[in-house]
Amino acid sequence: MKRIIVASENPVKLNATEQAFIKMWPDEEFVVEGVSVSSEVSDQPMTSQETYDGAYNRARNAETSEPQADYWVGLEGGIEDGDHGMEAFAWMVVRGAMGRIGKGRTGSFYLPEEVAELVREGKELGEADDIVFKETNSKQAGGAGGLLTGGLIGRADYYEQAMIFALIPHKNTDLYPVEK
Repeated sequence: MKRIIVASENPVKLNATEQAFIKMWPDEEFVVEGVSVSSEVSDQPMTSQETYDGAYNRARNAETSEPQADYWVGLEGGIEDGDHGMEAFAWMVVRGAMGRIGKGRTGSFYLPEEVAELVREGKELGEADDIVFKETNSKQAGGAGGLLTGGLIGRADYYEQAMIFALIPHKNTDLYPVEK
């Protein structure tokens, strides 16, 4: 049985991670545990690089916190304001016991201006979503994507696909060397 430590206690992130591992290795058994560790970035990352750094730091800090595991996973949602509006996305980083690192990023979508304005004022995306959509703790449910698609693409589905991408180097070890 492989032990996976996820750098979050959010059930959406734990479920997305577990489902991705099961899909990549259907004949394996996994135990997925969440730990609360620092991302060492802003509570609301505002660029792709800051979001990636948060996911990387979470995975590294999960490994430091719980060294007896097979994989350590960092997931970080972020936004970036650009020429076309405010874009939402997330980065996934998976560290393996042998030092291999996998990275994946979700697709992105653009936030409604009403949500984007609240984020620009300093609110986290989840809080802005709750205000605009009159929800409570939407980030532990469908998140912004789920709210905007009427539940067609919830946060767990959204994260799962990117997590599968982050697992590619761990499944194809002959094609992806261990990073130094």
